[in-house]
Amino acid sequence: MFRIGDIKIPNRVVAAPLAGVTDRAGRDMARLFGCGLVYTEMISDMGLVYNQARTLQMAAVEGEPGLVAVQLFGSHPGAMAKAARILERLGARIIDINMGCPTPKVVRNGGGAALMRDAAKVRDVLHAVLDAVKVPVTVKIRKGWDETQINYLEIALIAEAAGVKAVALHPRTRQEFFSGHADWGAIKLLKEHLNIPVIGNGDIWSAADAVRMMAETGCDALMIGRGAMGNPFIFRETVALLEEGRVLSPPTLEERFLAARKHLDLAIQYKGEYTAVREMRKHFAWYCKGLKGASRVREAINQAVTREELLAALASITIHA
Repeated sequence: MFRIGDIKIPNRVVAAPLAGVTDRAGRDMARLFGCGLVYTEMISDMGLVYNQARTLQMAAVEGEPGLVAVQLFGSHPGAMAKAARILERLGARIIDINMGCPTPKVVRNGGGAALMRDAAKVRDVLHAVLDAVKVPVTVKIRKGWDETQINYLEIALIAEAAGVKAVALHPRTRQEFFSGHADWGAIKLLKEHLNIPVIGNGDIWSAADAVRMMAETGCDALMIGRGAMGNPFIFRETVALLEEGRVLSPPTLEERFLAARKHLDLAIQYKGEYTAVREMRKHFAWYCKGLKGASRVREAINQAVTREELLAALASITIHA
């Protein structure tokens, strides 16, 4: 257990915000497998300000079970404040400011990791958002822009002084994207300097990795992103090992199939079959990653246009494995 402001998080396992992954179906899967806190996909401040239907739909979390942090990105203090107020009205219990996204379309407009390049603007954005809402505000940051601009500690201290309630750190630079190795030593240093919770993120591919990160860094919680793509089992495995000291058996082929089917059916429930099947193709490829015969059925997965076709492609692996 840990706290973000006055909100008690039931365990120390967190699902990272990932575009195209942590939609409502993805969040449901993370909760189903034991995650204590889940994040939405990143939400555009301008999409909210201009009342864009798709953005509002992505941000509407009121009534959703469990604890959800809604992640907001942008760079203009006024727009971020207005967007944060909208998120609060839409049911957000925690608002997270994205200062770590490395993608060109986000940083081009000064958002995501680009925001870390301007400490004064970071301060202005945070004060604007914190003055606008009553719910806890958190930030997710990277190590810096590149190896010549490593400023995560400065930005985190600014955030803490402003009133932010937790900091999540992915210890790679924007320039690195996801290459190389996450510098867990940066998480340890951050924890030594902050009095608010530090959430460690980066290169958690197994429950053993999660426990090792916590032991090496002293972080308050663990945020799992790419390691959970097609593998929601990592959440329950990490909770069991971290909270109870139990090592769970790896999922069977049948368990993988059932999880993929559940994920697909949730996606269909929220988005309809046409959209869900097309969006779930990549997820099915992840679910069968590493299984014998996976490469053979990838084409069938990518060509599937119905629920039955997608499930049949995955089932052929379980039959012939």
